[in-house]
Amino acid sequence: MKLLDTLHRWTGGLIGLVLAMLGLSGTILLYEHLWIGVPGTGDALRSDLATVAATTEKLMAMPGAQGIIYADERFRLHQLRFGEGAGAYASQSGEIATRWASQWERPELWIFDFHHHLFAGDSGEWVIGVAGLCGLFFVISGVILWWRTRRTFQLRLWPKRLSRPSILMHHRDLGIVVAPLLLISIVTGTMMIFRPFALGMVAPFGPVAETAKALEPPKYRGGPLAEKPDYTAMLTEARRRFPDAEFRILSLPRKAGDPISLRMKQPDEWLPNGRSTLAFDAATGEVLGARDALKLPPGAQAFNKAFPIHASKVGGWAWRILLTISGLAMAMLGSLAVWTFWFRRPKAAKHPAKKTALASI
Repeated sequence: MKLLDTLHRWTGGLIGLVLAMLGLSGTILLYEHLWIGVPGTGDALRSDLATVAATTEKLMAMPGAQGIIYADERFRLHQLRFGEGAGAYASQSGEIATRWASQWERPELWIFDFHHHLFAGDSGEWVIGVAGLCGLFFVISGVILWWRTRRTFQLRLWPKRLSRPSILMHHRDLGIVVAPLLLISIVTGTMMIFRPFALGMVAPFGPVAETAKALEPPKYRGGPLAEKPDYTAMLTEARRRFPDAEFRILSLPRKAGDPISLRMKQPDEWLPNGRSTLAFDAATGEVLGARDALKLPPGAQAFNKAFPIHASKVGGWAWRILLTISGLAMAMLGSLAVWTFWFRRPKAAKHPAKKTALASI
């Protein structure tokens, strides 16, 4: 138990600040649709094919346009994507509401980048993944260590004093209360970073090999991007194949030969941007392939539910409030753990000098 206690303290001391910042930034992102503050977010949602097709043709004709994230019930503006982090919000009729040349001009974008990449791309994802695994150990070991002191439990939202004993008692007792929420947040977040971990978590739903194969994006080859792709024809074909689905993300090819990709969300899908996809030949607009997310193996469908749970895209306000508690608790527990470990460490006990006995002759 002493070894577990030492590992728990060192885990908190070394990784606690990262977990605290992830908890705080994640909590802020839960409410981004409320504070972005761009005109048009309250417009009525227009998802009919004619309107979406006309707007798509208009927006994608803009120089440098690389794709669109379509408006939905939560955020009723289209997000147009350009290169190098540039973008724009546009109304559902195709009028530009605001533009930016870099993600640093939009707080919702750089906070998202920090929460997902720590501003460091793939390297940052690895750091977050390791922090997630450490956080998982932190929660499990904390529950085990709490059990031996369970009789002194006292729930406080804030330490009684900012002394080391009070902070440790608060850390222990608040931690056990929010442990289930922290476990859900950490597990679902880590699943999106480390695929082997995710496959292990969804293994009870089906064969791992089958799930892994289903999660791999299909590869298609087509011709070079046409000068004026017929987006209306593509959207019409997509609506024919998935008549009840919402248009979510349109993406141009990243390199020659790649298809134009369209993601759609069917009513029974949890993911806000869906996983039902169509691939169109960039040269001709012909359908190269389509994938129905609701027909994926059970393991893949279980994996696709991790992000909606993690980001409160399901469950309404009740679940969002619980995740808010989880995020704020993680921020508090992580930051106080680092502070007590590095700046409030117990002082070494001072042993009185041994008196030298004088021998008498």
